Amino acid sequence: MKNRFNGKKMIWLMLCTMIIAVLAAGCGSNSNNNAGTDTSNNQAGNSEQAASNETRIVKHAMGETEIKGTPKRVVVLTNEGTEAVLALGVKPVGAVKSFTGNPWYNHIAADMEGVEVVGEEGQPNLELIAGLQPDLIIANKMRHEEIYEQLKAIAPTVEAETLRGAWKDNFKLYAEALGKTEEGNKLLADFDARIEDFKAQAGDKLKETVSFVRFMGGKTRVYHTDTFSGVIAAQIGLARNEMTLNSKETFADEITKERLPEADADRIFYFTYDTGDGKGSAQEQEWTNDPIWKGLSAVKAGHAYRVDDAIWNTAGGIKAANLMLDQLADNYGITLTK
Repeated sequence: MKNRFNGKKMIWLMLCTMIIAVLAAGCGSNSNNNAGTDTSNNQAGNSEQAASNETRIVKHAMGETEIKGTPKRVVVLTNEGTEAVLALGVKPVGAVKSFTGNPWYNHIAADMEGVEVVGEEGQPNLELIAGLQPDLIIANKMRHEEIYEQLKAIAPTVEAETLRGAWKDNFKLYAEALGKTEEGNKLLADFDARIEDFKAQAGDKLKETVSFVRFMGGKTRVYHTDTFSGVIAAQIGLARNEMTLNSKETFADEITKERLPEADADRIFYFTYDTGDGKGSAQEQEWTNDPIWKGLSAVKAGHAYRVDDAIWNTAGGIKAANLMLDQLADNYGITLTK
């Protein structure tokens, strides 16, 4: 009996050993699977790391520039370029001062907190730029052709061709330089969709002529189609007044008060450039209180709208473009999707 009991005990122990072995094998298999997943994650991480170290060639107005990975310390030397990088989710380490504002336009001030001012668009400070140790400088041939060699000695530099009416082309270039072409294309597509929404809701109002008048210290201009606001108006399909259509050689007509009737239209949008010395505002007050201005058909009909100069002209970037569209929509009684 004792031997038979011992035999059964031995069989039971053998069965337990086999079960433990199977379970151990299963655990080992799971362990291997987990290790495989970790390896996959590591491989993905390595791929991202490799992508971040990739060198690409960006063609621009001054030639070709090699840019390695995703720039982290960006310096921007134009107002419209600052708007572009902010819209693409990049906070620059340095940027030139806004043309108006202290030191930034109101509509970007909150996003620019802590950003170093590196001079003005027409005269950036090379020493300050170098001190920020940028890995990308965004500039413009129209402003910075003469200092391109100095800029590229500091960091890889990309320069757009021009500023006048070219904000979309410039935006695409900046997005490419930042390694954010896909995000840039999406933002432009969203803007174009808002334009189409405006057009659909405006209907016959698009046939009403518009005029853009700008007051500055000691002078007044009527802006044509080859300007920031003019390009956006053209994309919408807003009819322009005769004065604008007859002027092809310059971006604006500088006028005297006696020529104000030539600037008349179904709707007048006027904006004032004032650097803080009060001269622009004084020009606006003088002209808008003049009987000639008050006699314009748009003014008498209540269709003369005072709008923001930074948004309609000076800032010149994608943020301003969307804000200009918002202000246009308000004045046309249109509600746009955001």
